[in-house]
Amino acid sequence: MAQVTVMIDGKAYRMACEEGQEGHLTELAARFDRYVGHLKGQFGEIGDLRITVMAGIMVMDELSETSRRLKALESDVENLKRNRDTVLASTARTEEAVAHTLDDVSQRLLSLAARVSGRPAGSPN
Repeated sequence: MAQVTVMIDGKAYRMACEEGQEGHLTELAARFDRYVGHLKGQFGEIGDLRITVMAGIMVMDELSETSRRLKALESDVENLKRNRDTVLASTARTEEAVAHTLDDVSQRLLSLAARVSGRPAGSPN
């Protein structure tokens, strides 16, 4: 286990983390410290525990909003996938219908050309 010392509200806290996660833990602590600093700036010295609890609640509120937005985005992605699949299936059916129609038109043109020239349909020039 790695050890990291982080600073929150001017106080040092020694913490353990997985090897390689030191930078991540330091960044998380710095972000939390910004919440604490913001609250101290708004409310002054109202007690370390109260400030810490308020900062924790702010973080949880942000997490809750992020989770709500993530669920909405996941729902949007699922809807887009379903719509994409519907459009792809429709496009495939349309392409198939166009191919059949072109084949039919081609056969009719060959037949018409044969009648006009007096040759059997499908015979070479």
